[in-house]
Parts: sequence; C-alpha cells; structure tokens
Amino acid sequence: MPEALLTLDDLAVHYAVGSSFKGGLKTLKAVDSVTLDVKPGECLGLVGESGCGKSTLAFAIMGLVAPTRGRMLLDGEEISAARKLDRMKVARVVQMVFQDPYASLNPRQTVRRTLAQPLGIHGVSDKAEVEQRVADMMAKVGLRPDHADRYPHEFSGGQRQRIGIARALILKPKLVICDEPVSALDVSIRAQIINLLLELKDEMGLAYIMISHDLGVVEHVSDRVAVMYLGRIVEQGGWREIFEDPRHPYTRALIAAIPDPFNRVVNAAAKAHGEIASAIAPPPGCHFNPRCPLRADRCVAEEPLLEAVGAGHLAACHFRDRTA
Repeated sequence: MPEALLTLDDLAVHYAVGSSFKGGLKTLKAVDSVTLDVKPGECLGLVGESGCGKSTLAFAIMGLVAPTRGRMLLDGEEISAARKLDRMKVARVVQMVFQDPYASLNPRQTVRRTLAQPLGIHGVSDKAEVEQRVADMMAKVGLRPDHADRYPHEFSGGQRQRIGIARALILKPKLVICDEPVSALDVSIRAQIINLLLELKDEMGLAYIMISHDLGVVEHVSDRVAVMYLGRIVEQGGWREIFEDPRHPYTRALIAAIPDPFNRVVNAAAKAHGEIASAIAPPPGCHFNPRCPLRADRCVAEEPLLEAVGAGHLAACHFRDRTA
C-alpha cells in the first residue's frame, strides 16, 4: 500500500462556549479523537448527520481552525502546529471545494481574476503563464473562454461550482477536500459535477476527501468510507464492506435511510430513533447509545474502541461482531 498522503492521529477540536457569568464556560467537542489517513489517489468518503463534525475536521486540515490536540501529517511532515507562513506550503498541497457556490465566490471578481489570484499569491508572476494556466483550467472544468470576464452572478449554480473547482485545482494540489460539493445544486446537475470531479481525479492524480450526508453520492465515488457521529469515527473501511457488511448500528441506520424505490420493505429495526445529542453534553459511553436498537448497560458505562472486524474494516461498537 502507498504511504499515506495525509495522516490524522488522535485529532481533536474543542471549543469553549457559553458565558463565564451565566453558568460558566462549557466545552463543545466538535471533533474528538479522530485517527484517519488518506492515501495518494484515493477518495475517502466522510459521512454523518449534520452537526457530527465533518466540516470542522475539514477546516482543521485546511488550517482554518486550530486543533486542540493530536497530530496532522501531510506527506510525512507535521502541519498541526504550522505557523502562518507554513500555510502557504500546505495550500499548495491541500485545497477545498466549498458547499455553497453562491457564497464561496467573490461577487466583485471576474472568473479570470478569481483563478489568477491564487497563482499570484503563490509566486507565479509571468502574465503569459498565468493566462495560459487560467485558460487551461477553465477548459478542464468545462467553461468557455468567453466566460473569463464574467462575474459570478452571470452563471448558474452548476457553473459557479465549476469555477470553485477550477480555483481549488489551479495550484495543482495533491488533495482536495470536497465539503458537500453538490448539496446546494439542482438535482439535474449534481451528476454532472460528480462526474467532473471523478474525471479530474483520474486526469490529475488527485486524492479526495468527499464530505457528504448523502450516502448515494459517497457510494458512487469513494474507495474507502469513514462514518462520523458526534465528533468520533464509529466505522471505517472499504466502500463495499461499509455498504454490504456494516458493523455499527449508526452505519446501518444511515444506509436504511437511503431512498430506494425498488425496496418497499425497509428494516425498521435498523433505523435510528430520536435526535442527535449535543456535542456539549454527549451521552456517556457510546455516544450513539440513546438511539441504538442494540443498547445494553455496557454501552452506557464503557466507550467502545475502534477495532478491526476485517481487513481494513474497523468499527467502534461493543456488538461489532453482530452482523444484523
């Protein structure tokens, strides 16, 4: 197996919330003890309900939030304590495609300037080279040359996301974090953007972290999948193992929630009941225990470890060997 491009080791991102005058400060554990790796050229799907910590984990990798503890290694080099000047080096290797193409683009910048700006920041000053790289990247994402001098409001949502993808790829990174890249788009164009991302992955040799709550998208694009719940990874493995042999009840619940017009019989026992708990006051033991159909006393008293159930397949459940 190739050496990991990105390694996260016991990574945590905690926030102090509340008021010191009213009830005191509390700790919100947005990301709690996450250990993961991403290999060159692979797509890691990161799934879970809204509020589970997926985007916070992405922001920590990008250096937009500071980790509370743990280590991050990029190409074997420690980046979790990177200084501001070091972020320039990280940005040449890791880039991000944001969820909302309407909010992630500067409305006062043309496409040409949006794509040229990262090149200028990172030392590409030759005008002819900048123009060529901008033109080449626009062609890669399916934008016409006459689009270069238009502003974001002149484009559709799908076209704006193509601009966002071009901006992320203009520096030729090795890893791209896609944070719900199609959730804000019309259903009719989601497949186009997903197919574009897959084509660019193969053409440019990219690795992706594909963040989504849509398991249908994740199943289509991912080599491996990590399932996140209340800041913790509760299961990870190859996409086939996750979708065909899930070992954590939460993973089963997510899969049971996938709309399937050909399956009229849904396993009601696999569904999760109730709402996700607060990251400020998570349940003791297994965080999923209040919603879990397999709940036992041990689940409340003891936090399950993320342990192997097969080759490259890990699950954090006291009943991980129970297949149904």
